[in-house]
Amino acid sequence: MAKKNKTPLNVFTESIGLYFSNFDKFIKYMSFPVLGQIAGLGLVFLITFFYTQHLPSLIQKYALFNDFNVLILISILITLPGLAIFVKAFWEYLIAYGAVNSMYENMSKSGKVYDFDAHTELIKRRTMPFIGLWFLFGIFSLIAICPLFWVICAILAVYFVLVFQVFTFEPELSPLGCVKRSMVLIKGHFASTFMLLMFAGILTYIFIPQVIIKLFEITRIEELFVNMLIPLLNQFPELDFSQYGLGIISKTEIAVFTIQTFVAQILIQYTLPLRSILWAMWYKELACGTKSQRPSEKLMEASRKKYSKKKIDKNILKRAAEKDDDEA
Repeated sequence: MAKKNKTPLNVFTESIGLYFSNFDKFIKYMSFPVLGQIAGLGLVFLITFFYTQHLPSLIQKYALFNDFNVLILISILITLPGLAIFVKAFWEYLIAYGAVNSMYENMSKSGKVYDFDAHTELIKRRTMPFIGLWFLFGIFSLIAICPLFWVICAILAVYFVLVFQVFTFEPELSPLGCVKRSMVLIKGHFASTFMLLMFAGILTYIFIPQVIIKLFEITRIEELFVNMLIPLLNQFPELDFSQYGLGIISKTEIAVFTIQTFVAQILIQYTLPLRSILWAMWYKELACGTKSQRPSEKLMEASRKKYSKKKIDKNILKRAAEKDDDEA
């Protein structure tokens, strides 16, 4: 019996179901990548803020702080702990782009996700190609900043949307090969892919953040955070945009904007698994006519060749692929 093709709406609704049926696990999995970035940057800001606040008194008490080189060295040292936390969390967040695609293999059969470490390991074993793929993504993002390229970059973004899925499911391809393969898969399916991109964007970038922000307003949680932030903002001068016809922006307005942006960003990052599941399903739909193995099997073969002199934990790689069979 021929496989029944899924419409973009089917893919969209099924991905939502898979995400929310494993919501507690994904929240736990994404907590360090998301909150770790915030904690790291917050630590850098707070330490730097208190350091600059007390610097005049330190200069008066200790002649050492009059040395410019010492000031620079101390400034670097006090930011290192926060930066270390941020970099670690940010890297784990990037890894999740590929790892969640591997997890889809389990979810598509049992509806459940498990062995997060095993799926994460599948991506980490290909660190250099993964960095290369993100390097290409970074170059594309820099080009997209220029208004002259907005239209063409918007079109290309649709064609490139499956690059991380290709990276996960077709590990023999290079980063550039992943980009080319994504374009081949999307060719002939541009409209439906664009429709999925719009669905995912509206849901995870607009609808969910705005609903939570509104709940924060109704329950006055937002007001609580705003009141906590205003004393810190009072340390800075007012922003006067009268020359642009905006007038003076109050500290309360700045605080509200900061809190709402902060909450929206957290929610957007927490819903990364939903978007990854959606695109993994769409990749499978478009690539259904090609011969493919599960990512863990392909990576085990590649690992045995590439890392023949290194000890490889085959069990952790196998668990991601075999647990479904064991439970069956």
